[in-house]
Amino acid sequence: MALNQDKRKQLTASLLLTFAAFIWGSAFVAQSEALDILGHFTFLMSRSFFGVLTLIPVSVFVYKKGQKSGAGEHGEYKSFFSKELLIGGSICGVVLFTASELQQVGIISSGVGKSGFLTTLYILAVPILGLFLKRKIKPFMWVCIALGIIGMYFLCVRETSALNFGDFMLILCAVCFAVHIMVVDHFVKKVDGVRLSLVQFFVCGVLSLITALIFETIDFVLIKEAIISILYAGVLSSGVAYTLQIVSQKNLSPTVACLIMSLESVFAALSGALFGERLTGNEIFGCVLVFIATILAQLPIENIK
Repeated sequence: MALNQDKRKQLTASLLLTFAAFIWGSAFVAQSEALDILGHFTFLMSRSFFGVLTLIPVSVFVYKKGQKSGAGEHGEYKSFFSKELLIGGSICGVVLFTASELQQVGIISSGVGKSGFLTTLYILAVPILGLFLKRKIKPFMWVCIALGIIGMYFLCVRETSALNFGDFMLILCAVCFAVHIMVVDHFVKKVDGVRLSLVQFFVCGVLSLITALIFETIDFVLIKEAIISILYAGVLSSGVAYTLQIVSQKNLSPTVACLIMSLESVFAALSGALFGERLTGNEIFGCVLVFIATILAQLPIENIK
């Protein structure tokens, strides 16, 4: 049975976002290696500016192509930087910077496993925020969300302990990532996604530069030492993956998008296994549950609103 145009767009967006989650998951090794050398403000600054450098030629190409073809329903190609684009990109950049820094602070005291689980609570935060915006979520989607959260628990949490300061930072981080998804969902329907990502990373890079100058010492010798990891995180994880997120969200609901994005932790676990880290039975079970939740969320297209 042939898919109609909307369903083809949803399928394409789902595949692109899955690829973005794969890049994010595989980038954990690069990020870990870079953070052993650099301060987290310096690392975020470096990867953000490399993301900007990656997106500049792509943005120019897409803009010129859009101008020639007359594409765009909302005047995306009338000017390179419209007021709405700058506002949207700036908000996305501030939220992304805040979420990234809260995550780094949380990881220090909570550990990687619990951090991975608490960060992915944006799976729950997105539909809750949607309710405040009067967006209805069908019961079936809540089942998928619950299944995804349970899967993430088995995948990430190896031991239980009382909540500490780092855990609260990570919960705030999850809320910020949820806000980021909602902000992207709002603006990507009105402006060009590639240039939105470009502005986002420029703002994130500037904020990281300011905080690095205040709290850290920017050492270009150390940056050079970590350049391979920075390039991977900056070009692929930032420049490519986050842009794929923004472009894909144009044809996906925020709830479905966040479920697909949660595959990041699954791919991170699988990438670790390729480097000799053995997956436990609980972790394998968690991976399976997250995969099932993601697939189920997309099969009944009529339930996605």
